[in-house]
Amino acid sequence: MGQILDRMEPILAAMPAVKTPEGHVHFKNKLLWTLAVLILYFALTNVPLFGLSTESMDMFSVWRALLAGAYGSLMHLGIGPIVTASIVLQLLKGADIIKLDTSDMRGQVMYMGLQKILIIVMIIIEALPNLIGGFLRPDPVIAQTFFGGNLFAVSFLIFIQICAGGFLVFLMDEVVTKWGIGSGVGLFIIAGISQAIVNGLINWHPATDLYPVGFFPRLIAIGMDGASYVQYFGADLLAFITTIVIFLVIVYVESMRIEIPLAHAQVRGARSKFPVKLIYASVLPMILVRVLQANIQMVGLFLYNIGVTILGTYQGTAAQSGLMYYLAPINGPSQWMWWVTDLGHPPWQVLIRLGVDMIFMIVGGAIFALFWIKTAGLDSKDVARQIQMSGLSIPGYRRNPQVLEKYLSRYIPRVTVIGGVFIGILSVVANLFGVIGQVSGTGLLLTVSITYRLYEEIASQQIMEMYPFMRTFFGKE
Repeated sequence: MGQILDRMEPILAAMPAVKTPEGHVHFKNKLLWTLAVLILYFALTNVPLFGLSTESMDMFSVWRALLAGAYGSLMHLGIGPIVTASIVLQLLKGADIIKLDTSDMRGQVMYMGLQKILIIVMIIIEALPNLIGGFLRPDPVIAQTFFGGNLFAVSFLIFIQICAGGFLVFLMDEVVTKWGIGSGVGLFIIAGISQAIVNGLINWHPATDLYPVGFFPRLIAIGMDGASYVQYFGADLLAFITTIVIFLVIVYVESMRIEIPLAHAQVRGARSKFPVKLIYASVLPMILVRVLQANIQMVGLFLYNIGVTILGTYQGTAAQSGLMYYLAPINGPSQWMWWVTDLGHPPWQVLIRLGVDMIFMIVGGAIFALFWIKTAGLDSKDVARQIQMSGLSIPGYRRNPQVLEKYLSRYIPRVTVIGGVFIGILSVVANLFGVIGQVSGTGLLLTVSITYRLYEEIASQQIMEMYPFMRTFFGKE
């Protein structure tokens, strides 16, 4: 594998990339870049795919909140290809199939180039089933008007638009990462889920009954009509309570940490602390787990749509039987409370599905959390090297990277696994009871945690703008 990567080095180095800033980017400029990308993202979610028929179906409907995309628009795929490529790359690197030292410049360039190739491959792989499986259908009127009735030409045009949109998401993510604040993936998730939550709170349009969908308009309308709150408002109240509880739990857990004391070797009296949070790997590994589930369901749905039912059958985009039914995550009370709603399945099947979902999230959360810290340079070895390079050390221990690594290994791997398991359990529980805006419990977890960490990063950026010498001290330049 190493020889193949060496031969591919010229190609990997030549992959398109957003230019890295040569010096320090002022905080105000970072805010402007972030805002500009956010506005562009919302604009592109409102650009419909030309030639798409109204009879099309969204195969990613259940996963929209996590994929940060918009059905039938240039942002149809959302962040799906980026996250899927990250899953593949992390698994290959974690299993030492790909051996790249990302601590040096050459390794970083090759790693980023390989990631971009995988993203392009995943864009194509995720776009094709939408068309081949008959989910995104060409409009016969457009075909007749512009292409002489050639439906294949319209389908190919839709495919090109989806791929272009997927590549734009990748470029916008790079712009935010290099020139803005946080990451594009996190920013798009916050934008999409926040929009859905606001819609779930104040939307006054009715859906399945005569009353509005939004929490507050529905509460007022049912009260004015004198209807039964138990009948028409029970699930909404449960979702509202779950949303508040999840928000408070994540904010509280984000503040739980083990603080490792540090002292500066050259500045006497200079003290610092390295925080190892309970959610050390953040909740981003949950995206990897859920997107892995989404890709599994995508394969099953695609096979079912072309007539292969060996893995299970579907009604719309929901698995109804077979292996895919048990591998599908549970989203909301209506999918597991068999004593309230007729689910069409015996309780033992529902319980097996619930158990599989919980095991998938807990085990997947722990595994991907470990892969994440290794890939992101947050494991014991990388952190020890960063502390050493910044001139810091742990009081009472020799100033040696191996000693630091051994000390950090007491905490970082254990806390990472515990945090991954905790977030997995919390994600499943949140999904069981539902949340406002039907964004899924995992989506809400991601939004709250990413927003909290974005707030911390903004505060850190402001401090370093006020005290420029700290940028060098923390290795920011």
